[in-house]
Amino acid sequence: MLARQPQAASFVNLMALMNSPTTGPAAATVGQLIARGAAQLAAAGVAFGHGTTNARDEAAWLVLWGLGLPLDTPLGDEPDSMENQAVAPASQAQIATLFEARIATRKPAAYLTREAWLAGVPFYVDERAIVPRSFIAELLADGSIDPWLSDQTRHVLDLCTGNGSLACLAAMAWPEVAVTGADISSDALAVARINVAKHGLQERVRLIASDGLAACLGPWDLILCNPPYVNADSMARLPDEYRAEPELALAGGADGMDFIRRLLQGAPARMSEDAVLVLEIGNERAHFEAAFAELPVFWLETSAGADQVLLITRQALLGLPGGAAG
Repeated sequence: MLARQPQAASFVNLMALMNSPTTGPAAATVGQLIARGAAQLAAAGVAFGHGTTNARDEAAWLVLWGLGLPLDTPLGDEPDSMENQAVAPASQAQIATLFEARIATRKPAAYLTREAWLAGVPFYVDERAIVPRSFIAELLADGSIDPWLSDQTRHVLDLCTGNGSLACLAAMAWPEVAVTGADISSDALAVARINVAKHGLQERVRLIASDGLAACLGPWDLILCNPPYVNADSMARLPDEYRAEPELALAGGADGMDFIRRLLQGAPARMSEDAVLVLEIGNERAHFEAAFAELPVFWLETSAGADQVLLITRQALLGLPGGAAG
């Protein structure tokens, strides 16, 4: 089995805590700012799903980021905990502005902070790329994909790489592999280059422009893909936070399977004999099974359940009509 590199729990060092705390009526604690911000987000009806799932967690993210504190800063009821530390009025004003921007623009918090975390690792992101949130990151971190690999696994493709987060995480997990991140968007690739450099992976991760598999000749021992898969009806109902992201990274056609059909047909010719494809489809399992009813797949368990990410062997893909095509 392919050897793994242990993942670090956090890559952020403690920055300056905050301005000198004040006392008196103008003072507020970290915990009070989080509670106040959570109430504002809830009252405004903002949508979550870009790193947090609720108002309290998102408020904690914005407050801690605004104070230059690590996002894993412990918060608790103890008198000396960070939650009970006072925050100076100037810092309070900066944080208030951050919450106002979140509510007024409806942009995901990650676009305001220019940072998103995936599997405990921070990545740069801006409006040129989708906010990284793939459940494939969990599978890379916990070793769920490892049993499908071998000591001969050397070439990994992260197709639809976006900001390059999965490509970087794959390189971190498996020091022996060479990773290629591919995307049709030159804007997304520009963001991915920032992250490859941020984590010092220029010798391990190559980035290329490709429309699907067109420029990804392989052969690949492992393909990771979090493609555009949102069906047309769901696209029409997306909250503004999702509309702030590049539509190209989300829209998958009438049933969400347009990109996936092309991928599954062309993949076998670009894969080594024992290669596997790990594919994220979000909430589109019903559409996937309707489109590929006879295709044997393995559903992988993530924190969202066992119907978000699937694994397909090359041998299974060869059974699809057109599966051997280049």
